[in-house]
Amino acid sequence: MARQGWKVESSQMAKNTHNPIRHIVESLNLQPNPDKHMIALSIGDPTVFGNLKTSDVVTEAVIESLKCGKYNGYTASTGYQEAKEAVANYTSNGDYKVSPQDVILCSGCSCALDLCISAIADPGQNILIPRPGFPIYKTLAEGLGIKVKQYNLDPTRAWEVDLNHMKSLIDENTAAIVVNNPSNPCGSVFSERHLRDIVQIASSYYVPIIADEIYEHLVFKGHKYISMASLSSDVPILSCSGLTKRFLVPGWRMGWIIVNDRDEILKEVKQGLLKLSQRIIGGNTIVQGAIPKILSETPQEFYQSTIDIIERQAKIAYSLISEINGLKPIMPQGAMYMMVKIDMTKFPRFKGGMDFVKKMVEEESVFCLPGESFQFAGYMRIVLTVPEEQIIEACARMSEFCSRYYKSKEECPPPCIRSFNKQPPMVIPLNNKNTVCKSA
Repeated sequence: MARQGWKVESSQMAKNTHNPIRHIVESLNLQPNPDKHMIALSIGDPTVFGNLKTSDVVTEAVIESLKCGKYNGYTASTGYQEAKEAVANYTSNGDYKVSPQDVILCSGCSCALDLCISAIADPGQNILIPRPGFPIYKTLAEGLGIKVKQYNLDPTRAWEVDLNHMKSLIDENTAAIVVNNPSNPCGSVFSERHLRDIVQIASSYYVPIIADEIYEHLVFKGHKYISMASLSSDVPILSCSGLTKRFLVPGWRMGWIIVNDRDEILKEVKQGLLKLSQRIIGGNTIVQGAIPKILSETPQEFYQSTIDIIERQAKIAYSLISEINGLKPIMPQGAMYMMVKIDMTKFPRFKGGMDFVKKMVEEESVFCLPGESFQFAGYMRIVLTVPEEQIIEACARMSEFCSRYYKSKEECPPPCIRSFNKQPPMVIPLNNKNTVCKSA
């Protein structure tokens, strides 16, 4: 029957797609204090403040790729062969060897995750994702009609997986387990023992793993990044990573999938990945032309300098926030984030974490993402790539904010007494050149 008038609706996929971070940020309707410049500890882009820059080698590699004129056209949807060979060499280590045939280049790591989830699960099936966890997994899956089940990470154990909870969620419709290591938002780095425990669960229940390893190698002293695929003898693992974080070039949109499948369990899934990659005919070819030089010639000093800066700022933030009544930071082990617990019982003025962070923006112009963005209420995430002086200033403002609203029986005498007991703020020197205000 012919249509009688205009009636055009969005697809079910579009209706089902929901980005929790964007929804929360927009619903907060933030109005910063006009008398204080905004310090956004919410932006997971390490380049936005200008204090972290990519290596000259990386920039030169792209300039050379552009000038040579060889990479201006289309290529195979999975990428140039020389670029895939470079990724395979970069990823291989010791007994863990990657073949270029198992590398698929994508338009960023988010695209890699999208292809993996799309290729491995059907509507009605489910995937397991971490809580707290980066919300893109939920956004991508639910848009396709794939259900998500969230396994808990334990803040009292440096955000390790609650293995019993993970096992309890697996059923006959579980298509994959998503593991993010190092973690956004937690900044955790799993030990080899813990990774092996996760792989053993996947093996026992015959469930593949999607390993989001975009923060690979961004780990602090005393910790080590270990790829999940290097630990598996039987579990098929789709490893997702890219240039974004380690090389400080998120806008270049270059990621990859490595299909680790010794027993060809994912033979059909791999074919599905190849077909899905043809939907956008591959990733940025100019950047692909630069990948061999980027991955082989970027100096170790650049990598280490980036880590040293982030780790130093993590220690500063941890030290300062630890002194704030009502807040409890959890020291990260890598990546570029820190989770901070908000003891909401000490802040009865606020309904929850979102209310807390909104008010902090309005009064102090400091914005942290509430834990609700990561399905974990009672916490907030701060970004550690902000310039040092802004980290220090932000912590001082958080201290002032919390001191205004912190309540306890011991610290809330009657108003007439409180006025005599109020202590002036302490000024604590840092490195003999920066100072931070803290409430006593």
